[in-house]
Amino acid sequence: MKKILFTLLALLLAASCFAGCTTTDKDMIRVVTSTSLMEYIVKQVGGGYVEAINLVPPNQHPGNFDVKPADIEKLSTATLFLLHGWPGETYVDKLVSSANNPGLLVIKATTDGNWMIPSVQSAAVDKVVSALSEVDPGNATAYQKAAERYKLRIQTKEAEIKKRLESGNVSKINVIASFRQADFLTWAGFHMVATFTTAQSLTPQVVKDLVDKGKAGGVTLVVNNIQDGQDAGKGIAEELGAKNLNLSNFPGGFSNTESWEKAIDYNVTLLLNAVK
Repeated sequence: MKKILFTLLALLLAASCFAGCTTTDKDMIRVVTSTSLMEYIVKQVGGGYVEAINLVPPNQHPGNFDVKPADIEKLSTATLFLLHGWPGETYVDKLVSSANNPGLLVIKATTDGNWMIPSVQSAAVDKVVSALSEVDPGNATAYQKAAERYKLRIQTKEAEIKKRLESGNVSKINVIASFRQADFLTWAGFHMVATFTTAQSLTPQVVKDLVDKGKAGGVTLVVNNIQDGQDAGKGIAEELGAKNLNLSNFPGGFSNTESWEKAIDYNVTLLLNAVK
């Protein structure tokens, strides 16, 4: 009987220790991200060791972000602030200063190229792993393993999407697009004829020049970046008799696209439907 009681006590102590050793909210590293692109990667790499909190809404361009008191509060208790390092993140210095958090580490995970492109997404994963490992070296191995698993998913998704794009013969499609979508469209295999910047930049003369290039280049598709203004190139498309399409550069920009995988899938579906 004593032996049974001793065994039960040992099991209870082991269970208690196990429960006490699991990650709790207090143990988690609080990471604030500047976009949903960064937030999603942090969640994939950080898992249960990290609490990710995003600032800029996914349907808004980072350059148009207005800091609110709630954003200052988010940074005041954070361990890490992860940025892209884009020129448009002009709000950062004032926000960090207002947070008055001496323990906050600010890291720019600068990665060239459109983060929706699989190879760029993978490169960004490495930057996030490095940043998380710097603030939480004890879990660096876990971050690295999670990153490798996510990068395998990225590779699988890329192969799947490439097959879909090839079946659509997109290399024969001539495009005018927002310069923020140009890299992605080129990666996808479309032929870029010309680009434009923001809706505000589309003066009558600029529109005329783009229409002339579109006619000469046989453009049949005009692509906008919704974070810069939905349907910015609609007038150009109408002049050319071309399809007008909106794409998103961020997970969550459209409904039910909260992950990178869903966001790129939805963009590709929109493109393929447009060129049928």
